[in-house]
Amino acid sequence: MSQSITFQVQPGGSLRGEIRVPGDKSMSHRSIMLGSLAEGVTHVRGFLNAEDAMSTLEAFRAMGVKIEGPVNGEVTIHGVGKHGLQAPAQPLYLGNSGTSMRLLSGLLAGQSFDSVLTGDKSLESRPMRRVTAPLALMGAEIETQENGTAPLHIKGKGNLKGINYEMPIASAQVKSCLLLAGMYAEGDTVVTEPAPTRDHTERMLTGFGYPVKRDGSTATINNQGQLTATQIDVPSDISSAAFFLVGASIAPDSDVTLKHVGINPTRTGVIDILRLMGADIEVLNQRSVGGEPVADLRVRSSKLKGIDIPEHLVPLAIDEFPVLFVAAACAEGRTVLTGAKELRVKESDRIQVMADGLQILGVDAQPTEDGMVINGGAIGTGRVDSHGDHRIAMSFSIAGLRASGAITIDDCANVNTSFKEFKDLATQLGLKLSVI
Repeated sequence: MSQSITFQVQPGGSLRGEIRVPGDKSMSHRSIMLGSLAEGVTHVRGFLNAEDAMSTLEAFRAMGVKIEGPVNGEVTIHGVGKHGLQAPAQPLYLGNSGTSMRLLSGLLAGQSFDSVLTGDKSLESRPMRRVTAPLALMGAEIETQENGTAPLHIKGKGNLKGINYEMPIASAQVKSCLLLAGMYAEGDTVVTEPAPTRDHTERMLTGFGYPVKRDGSTATINNQGQLTATQIDVPSDISSAAFFLVGASIAPDSDVTLKHVGINPTRTGVIDILRLMGADIEVLNQRSVGGEPVADLRVRSSKLKGIDIPEHLVPLAIDEFPVLFVAAACAEGRTVLTGAKELRVKESDRIQVMADGLQILGVDAQPTEDGMVINGGAIGTGRVDSHGDHRIAMSFSIAGLRASGAITIDDCANVNTSFKEFKDLATQLGLKLSVI
């Protein structure tokens, strides 16, 4: 994959129109995993055909699962049952996808064959002890590099034991990893989280007929269930919609409707935070699709005000902070984020990288250990580096709507990992974005 994609955004403009952003990435990953382990044939609509979700799909193909598609977001998975996976001939390469690696580590710890998980340079530098340590308590044998990073060498012994685990940090990936391992463990696996995180795994397990008990912040699973094939209609990804929620809020004379967006309450922090800042966001046509709440979101320009972001909303908007920092830069007054240390170990150190870029553009943005302080004002012009992080690249593209001159963004190839239609949809709505 060429790393030399550079975005350039000409300043100004407004966003107007109606679009449907691609399918939710979290749910696309999980539909492949659970569909592969189900009895029967699962049909998925709205699958996100981007590199991260394709990494999961290719991994299951490499373990003997027949998967047709994706064609126009449709995938057909011929499930092999809970114990039907075959040993992969080679290490499973997961590209840039932290979700694939963390969830698969749990799933593969419960198999009777050995496996190896690898990824690109960015993924192989991300912290994996947060999953390997609790899996070891369940009896898993996983070898990591000295500093706890991938490649992960997983010994398939097939004799996991359930544990009662209180998670030290709120992470949907760690929770999901342990629940998937718990499907193969003797006795109950009980996972308690310190703050709510996205619950797509629990909802989708239930959708496939696998018993999961939920009680407040605790989820319990055991090895007594089985998965039965189902139909899945993946809603649009609110993390992708977030760029347009912010863009239409900050650009004058904007009016955008985003269709069929997943509004799972564990993911709507971005809407809550923008509304606290004064954004005009209407939630229309609410409905439920396959156990997940969905709605159309209409956003119109508004004058945003700086706020202290409530800490309880932080885990519910963790992926949306890069673009929320752009909203803060356009808001009147000061915005303060605390309690978001997790942002430092994403695809890049999102606190430092966003602060560096905003400062280059003339914004008063001061990074702190666990967040940022931004004094809203004018956005200037300049050249910023996304550090190969898709969300950083897209966030600075949106900043062009309020910039005084062109913004050039280097190292944007990774936008393809999550949202390769971004450029087309953004320009269709009115963003003056080109690839140079």
